[in-house]
Amino acid sequence: MDHKRLLASLSGEDRNNLTALSDLPGLFRLLQHVVCMALLVWLILAEMPGWPLLMLLLGIQQVFLFTLLHETVHRTPFRSVWLNKLVGRMCSFIVILPSDWFRYFHLAHHRFTQEPEKDPELAEPKPETLRQYVVHVSGLAVWRGQITALFRNAMWANEDNFVPARGKAKVMREAQIMIAMYVGLLAGSLWTGSAILLWTWIVPLLVGQPFLRLYLLAEHGRCAFVANMFENTRTTFTNRVVRWLAWNMPYHAEHHAYPAVPYHKLPAFHARTREHLQVTEDGYARFNVKFAKQLER
Repeated sequence: MDHKRLLASLSGEDRNNLTALSDLPGLFRLLQHVVCMALLVWLILAEMPGWPLLMLLLGIQQVFLFTLLHETVHRTPFRSVWLNKLVGRMCSFIVILPSDWFRYFHLAHHRFTQEPEKDPELAEPKPETLRQYVVHVSGLAVWRGQITALFRNAMWANEDNFVPARGKAKVMREAQIMIAMYVGLLAGSLWTGSAILLWTWIVPLLVGQPFLRLYLLAEHGRCAFVANMFENTRTTFTNRVVRWLAWNMPYHAEHHAYPAVPYHKLPAFHARTREHLQVTEDGYARFNVKFAKQLER
């Protein structure tokens, strides 16, 4: 059964239960995330024994805010639209990825998943050689792409076909505001001679990014170029910590099959879809080992 037939088999009550939104689960999960990051920042600034290693843990927490940003694009982690927008902008600022621009990008990805000529995620081909894999996992390409997009948008030079004409001004203003805020933070740090941002944001982001790359590669890497979401998207079975960190997005085929389902309802939807999933993997380490073995040397 493909994803369309499965969705058609759901009753109206099933659909209502699966897509019901609430602020409380998302706020509680967000609070957990913020407390964990705040604790790590405090330990780093206090230079507790082994504090440089804590920057890696903090970085992983920070870069995985991308998955929350991703959810706010769908307006599903919270019932309140304003809360989705506010949290999305906060996450986008931390991971240096404009939320309005990313919303257009990501909705086009959902509309044209794994269509080579239309899916914007396929504009950057997946690694085919070991060297490409190392560069991809390093995160250097994604930082270059995000920063380039930020400045291109700010200068009214956006030519992305997934950004509609009516959205050009919005993504320009967003980029200009973000750049101004980054410049202000940098100027303040240089003026005061403080290295707080360096040790609690910049370095953590750099060292944490490879873990997000390894995670994201499993979502569609080596999946078929077909319309069925149970074939073109991978669900990865993993532990509770990773599911918590990634806002249940390891249930990725389920998310693509029915994007209106909020993250906290994905386990329930997975129970209905599991027997129909055609591309799954037991863990991200296993996926990446298999992926690497298939690369050209």
